[in-house]
Amino acid sequence: MKKMNDNLEVPIRDAATVILLRQKKDSTFVLMGQRGNKAAFMPSKYVFPGGAVDEDDSNVELFKSIDKKAIDLLHQYSEKKIAKELSVAAIRELWEEAGLRLCTKVDTVSKISPGWEDFCNDCYSPDASNLEYVFRAITPPGRPRRFDARFFICRAETVHGNLDDFSSASTELSHLHWIDINEVKSLNLPFITEVVLNEVKEIIKDGPNKKGIPFFKHGASSDFIFIS
Repeated sequence: MKKMNDNLEVPIRDAATVILLRQKKDSTFVLMGQRGNKAAFMPSKYVFPGGAVDEDDSNVELFKSIDKKAIDLLHQYSEKKIAKELSVAAIRELWEEAGLRLCTKVDTVSKISPGWEDFCNDCYSPDASNLEYVFRAITPPGRPRRFDARFFICRAETVHGNLDDFSSASTELSHLHWIDINEVKSLNLPFITEVVLNEVKEIIKDGPNKKGIPFFKHGASSDFIFIS
């Protein structure tokens, strides 16, 4: 879905981001990677795996969808119902940028969409049931690219693959590594990533935000609300 900003004529693209969390003893680690220094959007910044929804994401068959409550929340303040597309984008971006599958092993994959052949190899079916919707933010006006990004937590134990092997990942993110969530601020981070990390820490400590999903509506009449 593309939305136009009346002043800057920059399309706002729907996007999905995956915050992959890994527990090691008493510490929580998060997967981060660095964007290239010539990238048009957030050059040299450390970010979570993620990216824009593709037109073909609607055609991908999921083994299981994200839970119904998350679907309802994802559809709020959206021009169309795209919970499935966002879920597929999250799975696809994690696979493309980190080489890790969010999937279920099945006897036979009934439908393999174009571009998903490697993902589905050995009968892996994309599965969105372990995605937890936790945050939403629109890129502020004045940027060369703008996204309406939905952030999803995913626990590393639900992912298929060697969590320390990124050899199947694309080159979009470099320096992929796990870092203690309390040390992430030492990296070169976008402002919104810092905000999201603070929210994630609270979720780890106290559970889901009782007020709802935090939503930064940059450039809108009300810049911050909770979706519930």
